[in-house]
Amino acid sequence: MKNESRIKFIGAHVSAAGGVDQAPMRAREIGANAFALFTKNQRQWAAKPLEASTISAFKANCQMLGFGTEQILPHDSYLINLGAPEEEKLLKSRAAFIDEMARCEQLGLTLLNFHPGSHLNKISEQQCLATIAESINLAHKAVPNVIAVIENTAGQGSNLGWKFEHLAEIIEQVEDKERVGVCLDTCHTFSAGYDLRTKEACDHTFAEFDRIVGMHYLRAMHINDSKVKLDSRVDRHHALGKGEIGWACFEYIAKDPRFDGIPLILETIEPELWPEEIKQLRQFHQQALSDSDA
Repeated sequence: MKNESRIKFIGAHVSAAGGVDQAPMRAREIGANAFALFTKNQRQWAAKPLEASTISAFKANCQMLGFGTEQILPHDSYLINLGAPEEEKLLKSRAAFIDEMARCEQLGLTLLNFHPGSHLNKISEQQCLATIAESINLAHKAVPNVIAVIENTAGQGSNLGWKFEHLAEIIEQVEDKERVGVCLDTCHTFSAGYDLRTKEACDHTFAEFDRIVGMHYLRAMHINDSKVKLDSRVDRHHALGKGEIGWACFEYIAKDPRFDGIPLILETIEPELWPEEIKQLRQFHQQALSDSDA
C-alpha cells in the first residue's frame, strides 16, 4: 500500500505537427504517460494565435488520455534569449516568452521549460543572470499561474545555466519562488562536468544540486545519454545506454522516489526506440517498488 502514490511520469518530446491537439495521441502511441511539445514553431519568432477549436481539442484529448498538467512540459522557442545584452533582442525575447507563457495558460498548462540565456561575451555572467531573472519576473507579472522551468545547459558557447550556481543565482532574484523551477537534462548535466556514470556519481551530483539549488525546485527532467565525454561542454544527445553516461544513471532516476511525480522526458536521437526506452525505465521503477514491498 505504501507505494500507491509512487508514480513515474515518463514520456518524450513529441511532434505537434498538424496542431498541438495531436501531441497527446502521439504520446500515447509510444506508451508515454508524460510528454513535451512546442506550442508554436520553435524556430520562428511569430506564430498565429491558437484557435479556440485547437485549444478545446487539446484539452479534450489530454482529459481522454489521462494527461494532467503536471505530466506535460511545453518548451519555448530556441530563438529566445532572456539574458540578451542588446536591448532590441532582449525586448523581442521577453515579448516572445510572455506569448509562450500565455499560450501555455490558454492550453491549461502550468509549466514552461526554457533555456536561460547567453551573454554573447558582451556583458558579465552576473549581469546576464540578473537580466534572466528580471525577464522571468516580468513574465510572471504578465501571465498568472504558469511556472518558469529553467533548463540547465551544457555550457556551449556563452550559454549560462550550466553550473548549478547559475541556476541558484537566477532563482535567488526571482520574486515569486513558487513559480520558478528547474529541468535537469542528464546529457547537459554530464557535459557540463557533473558525473552521472555510476550510482555513487549520481548520489554526489544530486546531493550537489540539492545543496546549491534545492531539490524542491526540480520540476522536470530531460532523460538523455551523451555522445560526448564528461565536461566536454557540448550538447550532443544519444539514445539511452548508447552514450558516455550509460544505463546506471537512468536506472537510478527511475528507481529514486525524488524523481517521482514530475515529467521525465526523452529527447534521445532515435525516436523509434522511445517505446523501448520508456518500457525499460518503467521496468526499473517497478523493480524498485517490488523491492521496497518485499
